[in-house]
Amino acid sequence: MSANFQRHRRLRTTAAMRNLIRETSLSANDFIYPLFAVEGENIKHEIDSMPGVYHYSLDRLEEEIEEIVNLGIQSIILFGVPNHKDECGSAAFDEEGIVQRATRKVKQWAPQLVTMADTCLCQFTDHGHCGMIHGDYVDNDSSLEVLVKTAVSQARAGADVIAPSNMMDGFVAAIREGLDEAGFINVPIMSYAVKYASQFYGPFRDAAHSTPQFGDRKTYQMDPANRREALREAASDVEEGADILMVKPAMAFMDIIREVRDNFDLPVASYNVSGEYSMIKAAAQRGWIDEKAITLELLTGLKRAGSDMILTYHAKDAARWLQELE
Repeated sequence: MSANFQRHRRLRTTAAMRNLIRETSLSANDFIYPLFAVEGENIKHEIDSMPGVYHYSLDRLEEEIEEIVNLGIQSIILFGVPNHKDECGSAAFDEEGIVQRATRKVKQWAPQLVTMADTCLCQFTDHGHCGMIHGDYVDNDSSLEVLVKTAVSQARAGADVIAPSNMMDGFVAAIREGLDEAGFINVPIMSYAVKYASQFYGPFRDAAHSTPQFGDRKTYQMDPANRREALREAASDVEEGADILMVKPAMAFMDIIREVRDNFDLPVASYNVSGEYSMIKAAAQRGWIDEKAITLELLTGLKRAGSDMILTYHAKDAARWLQELE
């Protein structure tokens, strides 16, 4: 037989050999776990469209934080679901708002946990949009003022990272200036730099009660067909002072994760969003897929694509499975 071909299989002969040459590793250190905090007492309510994900009132949140820490997960991101909503989303920047109170509690229970605050208005406005409405249009510049107030209130509550997800032009520059003027020069910004107007967000909108009451978000979130635009968005956020760049969603946009990784030297995050999570959960419940195997394959793929960190609802399950493999 001719020897003029490569025997790549020599390096796949045993599990130990495959472990030795593995190029991408996955650990609990890579995960950021999203949590939904709600008003009220004694609430731990499973979200119908997101099996295994819950709404927590603050008196039930500590047990969840303890489990997260015990699993070795290093970070969470907090989303708040308030009782009160109004046109300007005033509950978003209320010092006694749900995110602010949850942040203070988490930093009391687990000061070592990197606690991120999602900085957006959609959960807090009665119209469900991520900014201020003028007529039937989401106004950019007046929205920045409210977002800055929200970010500063979150930092004041103890948030370790501000994570603005609103996709207003100039939001990183405005928030950076606001944080610095308020004395929070060491609080980093994880920018939702490349956020597409995606159908994969459906279950999240159930969880956060943030479905727009009219129109859609296509005038501020990106067209999923665009690649070059993603690099322009990311470049703007780098120039404005972002510390971490995020791509959202993750599964259908691995090429964009790689583009951002290759073009910028900041840490890159990807958000494995609710619809992606729920599809895997639904298929697993029907017995159509091996949930453990496919989830770890997906998360490894996101790391391989260039993610330094992954926001994922699979974080707790994945951390347990990785412990089993050790």
